[in-house]
Amino acid sequence: MKKLTDEVEFSFVRYANVWEDADLLMRGLQPKPGSRILSIGSAGDNCFALLESDPEIVVAADLNPAQLCLIELKKVAIAHLNYAECLQFLGFHDHKNRVQIYQQLADHLSNDTKVFWDKNLKDIQTGVIHAGKFERYFRVFAHKVLPFIHSKKTVEALLSTKTTQEQQAFYHQHWNTWRWRLLFKIFFGRWVMGRLGRDPAFLKEVKLSVGDYIFQKAEKHLCSALAQSNHILRYNLTGDFGHLLPDYLSSAARFEQLKTRIDRVVLFKGFAQESGAQYGHFDAMNLSDIFEYMDESTFAAVGQQLMDIANPGCRIAYWNLMAPRRLSQVFGETLRYETELSQQLTAEDRGFFYNQIIIEQWRSKAL
Repeated sequence: MKKLTDEVEFSFVRYANVWEDADLLMRGLQPKPGSRILSIGSAGDNCFALLESDPEIVVAADLNPAQLCLIELKKVAIAHLNYAECLQFLGFHDHKNRVQIYQQLADHLSNDTKVFWDKNLKDIQTGVIHAGKFERYFRVFAHKVLPFIHSKKTVEALLSTKTTQEQQAFYHQHWNTWRWRLLFKIFFGRWVMGRLGRDPAFLKEVKLSVGDYIFQKAEKHLCSALAQSNHILRYNLTGDFGHLLPDYLSSAARFEQLKTRIDRVVLFKGFAQESGAQYGHFDAMNLSDIFEYMDESTFAAVGQQLMDIANPGCRIAYWNLMAPRRLSQVFGETLRYETELSQQLTAEDRGFFYNQIIIEQWRSKAL
C-alpha cells in the first residue's frame, strides 16, 4: 500500500461523487442507532447516506487530502444551506454564481480546505459534483464519444420508462450497434480508463480484459428496467444526474435529517486501518473497493489490521470490481460470508460495473 501512495498522485479530486450504491450499503451493513462506522471517504456521499441509521460517528478515511477537502465542503454546504440552495451550489441544479455562495461558506471551512478551493474556483463555479477526474472521464464519453453513436433522443429513449421486455428489445434493436460495441470497449478499456479515468496503478491487479468486462456488465444492466431509474447510469450517458439524485440528497425530508447529524461525519487522513488509533473500534465498515489495488499478501495484512479495530459482530461491506478478493477466504474461522445477502444485493446493484458486493461479519475480534 505504501508503494501505491508513491505511484499515485493525491493532489486533486479523483471522485466528485461516490459510484457505489448507498442503498446496498445500508442493507448490507444494517447499522444500528449509536453504531460506530468506519467508511472510505471518497466523495463523502456514502458517509452521509450512513447517517440515516443514526450512528454515533462515521469516520471518513481517505489518503487523498483533496477528497477530504471535497467532503468538508459538502458538509459545510449541507450544514449552512437549505435544500434547494445545496442542490444548486453542488451542481445538481442550475445556478449562475456558485462562487458567491462559496464565499458565504468559506469562513466555515478549515484553512487547508479554504486554500484548496480558493485555488479551484473554476470547479466551484462549474459545480463540485463535476470536479473529479472520473467525472470528467464520464463527461468526455457522454459529450464527445456517445454523440458519434447515438442521438440525445435515443439516449433518452433508452432511459425512458418501459417494461423489462421492452427495455431488452430496445437495447438489441436500437442501441447495440457496432459503433457502440467498438467505441465503448476502446473508451472503457485498460489504456484509456487508466489515463483518463482511474489510474494505471489502480489496474495492476486486474488480470482480465477491462473493455470486454465493462461492456458485459453494461449490457446486462442496459437490458434491465433498473437502468431507467439509475442516477449512476444517467450520469454515465448524459454527463449529468438530471432529475435523479444520489441517496443522501434524494428528498427534502432526508436532507433536513442529514443536516441535524452532519457533524457526526469526521475526517481522517490516512489508511482506513490506521484510524483505530484515534477513533477506537467500529461496529460497521464500508471499505469501498480498496482491496482492488492490493496484492494477495497486502490484502491479508490489511484484513488483519481491520479485524484488530473491529468490535465483536462488526459487519463489513466492500466491492470487487475486476480483482477478486474476499476476506472470509483468508480468515474463514473469524469471518462469515453472507452468501445469500451478497448475491441478492449484487443482482440489484446500481453500480452495474462492479462484479459483486461482499457482505461479511466478524464472529470475534481475533483469530
